[in-house]
Amino acid sequence: MTESLWELLLRSLLPIVGGALTGTIPLALLSFALGLVIALGVALMRLSRIRVVSGLARGYISIIRGTPLLVQLFVIFYGLPSIGIIVDPWPSAIIAFSLNVGGYAAEVIRAAILSVPKGQWEAGYTIGMSRGQTLVRVILPQAARVSVPPLSNTFISLVKDTSLASLILVTELFRQAQQIAAFSQEFMALYIEAAVVYWVICLVLSSAQSVLEKRLDRYVAH
Repeated sequence: MTESLWELLLRSLLPIVGGALTGTIPLALLSFALGLVIALGVALMRLSRIRVVSGLARGYISIIRGTPLLVQLFVIFYGLPSIGIIVDPWPSAIIAFSLNVGGYAAEVIRAAILSVPKGQWEAGYTIGMSRGQTLVRVILPQAARVSVPPLSNTFISLVKDTSLASLILVTELFRQAQQIAAFSQEFMALYIEAAVVYWVICLVLSSAQSVLEKRLDRYVAH
C-alpha cells in the first residue's frame, strides 16, 4: 500500500528532529562557543594600541566578513586536501563556523566594551584592580548585557547556517530531510517540514534570548 503524504511527514519528523538534536544543535553550540573565544581575543586585539596587533585583527575580520561562509567551508573541506591537509566533515564544519562567528562577533564585543563608560575603568583602578581584573570583573559583565541581542541573533543565524554542513556530508537536520526526500521524491513536503523545524528552534532560541537579557540587566551600570 502506498504511503500517504501525511504518513510520510509523520514518519520523517522523528529522523529530522533527531538530526537537529544530534547534529544541528551540537554543531551550532560548539562552533558558537569556540567562535566567542576567538571573537573575544580578536576584539581585544582590535583595541590594542600596537598597530601590528590591531592590523592583524582588522585583516582577519575583513577576510571573514568579505567572503561567503560556503566558500570558507569549501576551502577547509575541499581545498586543504590539495596541500596535504585532510580534515573530516565534522571538524571542517566546526572550524569554518567558529572562524566565521569569530569574525562577526569580534566587532560586536569590541563595540560592547567601548560602550561601557570610562568611569567604570577608573572605578576599578580606584579599588586596586589591575587592568585585567577590571576588564573581567567590571567591564565584561556590563558589555555582556549590551552584546546579548546581536550575539543572540548571530547564534540564531548560525543554527540556520549549519544547513550548509550538509554539503560536506555532515548528518544534521537538513541532510536528514534531503535523504528522506531523495528516497520518497517528495522534495517540497520534506523541505517545508525541515523549514518548520528550523522555525520552531529559532522561536525557542528567541524566547531564551529574552530571558537572558532580563537576567543580565542587573549587571548594567545605571
